Amino acid sequence: MKNLILLITLLFLLNSPIFAQIKAVHNQAAYPFLLYLPNDSILATNPPVLIFLHGRSLSGTDLNLVKRYGIMHEVEKGRKVPAIVIAPQVLAGKPWEHAKVLSVLRYVQKTYQTDTNRVYVAGMSLGGYGTLDFAGSYPEIVTAAVALCGGGNLKDGCRLATVPLWIQHGTNDAAVPISESDKIVNAIKACNGGENLIYTRIAGASHGDLEKIFRTDEMYNWLFKYTKTKP
Repeated sequence: MKNLILLITLLFLLNSPIFAQIKAVHNQAAYPFLLYLPNDSILATNPPVLIFLHGRSLSGTDLNLVKRYGIMHEVEKGRKVPAIVIAPQVLAGKPWEHAKVLSVLRYVQKTYQTDTNRVYVAGMSLGGYGTLDFAGSYPEIVTAAVALCGGGNLKDGCRLATVPLWIQHGTNDAAVPISESDKIVNAIKACNGGENLIYTRIAGASHGDLEKIFRTDEMYNWLFKYTKTKP
């Protein structure tokens, strides 16, 4: 009887949120990355791909760091994300390189059946810069993106203008001044008036305050409502 109870308990735990299907993947792309697979019923329907780009404090060679905050942290806590989530890790002191992020995406797209019209990117701080760099480099790939307390290359303004973007920044950010987001927003608006852009300046918010955005449904719902129409 005791063994039966233990077996039932184990089966319950294995199906609980704390046993989310997150695994570390090494030596398959230019960055090592964490991979989250949704349940089989979603996986069988060509799910979208959501890329999470972390900030500088999670850089290094230990993929467990990438679970400290952000999307993978939320998945570990039990959030059901209806997508394949990939979270690469950049080495300490290095910026995100869009071609290396692309190599991670391509590996996942080759390995799993996914919806190539639904590729989303979200990042914070260094990852906010990485998000806008990736979207600006591959606007034909990125369906929608959320960049928190980062910035971007002004030369990418017109390419970014074609992608649905939600840029958010706190007015009391001492780590990355809000002027970094102001500048890229102005570059985007100079191209098409910002018709695909939402810019949220969060009054009184510090750099770390924006982490809470990953804990709300609003960001995920906004991203997943977009589908790219390709010629």
